[in-house]
Amino acid sequence: MNYKIQGTPNSPVLIFSNSLGSEMMMWEELIPYLLPYFRVLQYDTRGHGGSKNNISKEGYTIELLGKDIIHLMDELNIETAYYCGLSMGGLIGQYLGINHPNRFKKIVLSNTGAKIGNDERWNGRIETIAKNGMQAIVDDTMERWFTEDFRKQKPQKVAETYAMFLRSDVQGYSNCCCAIRDADFRSQLQNLRVETLVITGDEDPVTNVEQAEFLVVNIPNAQLKVLRARHLAATELPKEYAQVLIDFFVGEATFDKGMHVRRTVLGNAHVDRANSKINEFNTDFQSFITNYAWGEVWTRPNLSKHNRSLITMAMLIALNRQTEFKMHVRAAFNNGVTVAEIKEVIMQSALYCGLPAANEAIHAAEEVFKELGVNIL
Repeated sequence: MNYKIQGTPNSPVLIFSNSLGSEMMMWEELIPYLLPYFRVLQYDTRGHGGSKNNISKEGYTIELLGKDIIHLMDELNIETAYYCGLSMGGLIGQYLGINHPNRFKKIVLSNTGAKIGNDERWNGRIETIAKNGMQAIVDDTMERWFTEDFRKQKPQKVAETYAMFLRSDVQGYSNCCCAIRDADFRSQLQNLRVETLVITGDEDPVTNVEQAEFLVVNIPNAQLKVLRARHLAATELPKEYAQVLIDFFVGEATFDKGMHVRRTVLGNAHVDRANSKINEFNTDFQSFITNYAWGEVWTRPNLSKHNRSLITMAMLIALNRQTEFKMHVRAAFNNGVTVAEIKEVIMQSALYCGLPAANEAIHAAEEVFKELGVNIL
């Protein structure tokens, strides 16, 4: 299976599952907003994109596509994850939430239904592309996927999506049509015990608001978010969609977002120790740190946490803040920074901050390496 995973090693994993006829690229515009919070795992569904090896002549099932995700999680040693699936990915999410609830912290079911379409619809589509190829349905698909305003205002994005759809393998696409055709979770939704957010578009002609409401009513712990979009809501509204995911997975309050990021950078043990020392005198300061530093600055999307670690260490060397420097050396490993990179930060600081400051940083870093058992040979 073709996949990519990006983000810092101490962050929880968020898995994206694509719509029919899409590749992992459909999520690209959301990723910068999400990387402050998660390791993001994208993959190409069986029969799509880079996962086209050995496409069988037999139709797939949602169970098969769901097990692909479980196998990928096992391969990558991911015990639990957050999950967001759109359309076909939402059907896969229902299977996972019902059959593998212990593997998922929260689930988003986007622009999907418990039962999508009927046999006639899917068999007709399979027959059409078998005779005439993907070109025969691409124009209608773009109209269903995007609002008229989006098609006018974002022609380049529509063109990229158009080309992506035409890259679909006819057999792989048809096999997934079979999986959607045969999937029906209407009688099983009460068994989906994972906390769930259902997203849909107010103009979605494929999986409408009524179908989304059916999911929310029948899933024990579910809520609904309706966006001003059609079927590919994540592509139409990437920033707004990403914010909806963050609010659901992490929390709507700046403090909640800050505490989430603070834990991923500094580690639970450090944050728990700091929280255990909160008293009437320092509580306002601790709240300030969590809200302002971690909730407003470290969550900004245009610098990676990896690069923020490097910059922070360099500034702390310049300011001769040794205690904070050592804390951020420890944190740097949670952000994927290597010993070699820490050394280069100190060397660069020696040039611009002075040798005495860099000399203290070298000794302080070595103390942290020894404390953490990091091999520097």
